[in-house]
Amino acid sequence: MSLAAPLQAGDRRALAKAITLIESTRADHREQADGLLTALMPATGGALRLGISGVPGVGKSTFIEAFGLFLLAHGHRVAVLTVDPSSTLSGGAILGDKTRMEKLSMDQRAFIRPSPSSGTLGGVAEKTREAMLLCEAAGYDVVIVETVGVGQSETAVAGMTDLYLLLQLPNAGDDLQAIKKGVMELADLVVINKADLDDQAATRAQALITSALRLLPVHAHARQRVLKVSALKSDGIAPVWDALAALRSEREASGAWAARRREQSLAWMWERIQAGLRQAFVAHPAVHARLDAATTAVREGRTPASTAARQLLAAFQSRSAE
Repeated sequence: MSLAAPLQAGDRRALAKAITLIESTRADHREQADGLLTALMPATGGALRLGISGVPGVGKSTFIEAFGLFLLAHGHRVAVLTVDPSSTLSGGAILGDKTRMEKLSMDQRAFIRPSPSSGTLGGVAEKTREAMLLCEAAGYDVVIVETVGVGQSETAVAGMTDLYLLLQLPNAGDDLQAIKKGVMELADLVVINKADLDDQAATRAQALITSALRLLPVHAHARQRVLKVSALKSDGIAPVWDALAALRSEREASGAWAARRREQSLAWMWERIQAGLRQAFVAHPAVHARLDAATTAVREGRTPASTAARQLLAAFQSRSAE
């Protein structure tokens, strides 16, 4: 049975099955997933795609639940795609976000899907972009992507969402060295969570981060917001949504919103091409026959990495041309 109709009718079970389908590595499932996504494309694109990151312990899950419940109360439907780190040893993931967002997960107007990162660079699951499209087709008008933590995950989530929100702790402003310039350049909104623990520290952090943002060229003339919230007490959530809505209106009016979406789609296409080429390269018989020896030679310092790479590429190209 096709999943398209029940998914568009808002069936959460159908949506979950569709995401499982796109996450499958089986060739027949991949073909079915491509057909499903193509059929659903006209129904996608209407949601606000929001990326949320922050250091472990900043309260991402608590904030997302409070924010999600606020949106539901104001007539929105919310999908949350959380990415859990996969173990490098067992390959398993904790996938505990549903238990940390108990109230939100119980509401029929919300959908929470934890997915393992499976070692994907940047901490964002490989199929997160496709899952976002499925959520949009299912009628969710706010799709939140929560990343593993900090580091390359910020770049990854910023590259697939419309707006990027960075959560900070109240004492973050006490040491500006802890605030990465690259992270701040990506952030559209900085939210200082747990302000209820020490409001004075949160206020200092707000002032210091605001000053730091003014030093960044990308934000020098932009409307930058640094807000304080207490997600645990659901205090300060409304101004966060107001700031995000204002940014959306501003960028839609200038054309930047649609331009960003187009660039992201093209970047996604090339990313998948590169991933496919890598898989084809490693699986190629001529490469496979030489790969272990080449890897050993490079590891032991007997062959330059550049030489080994050229030899393997030559083997791949010569056999591919036949």
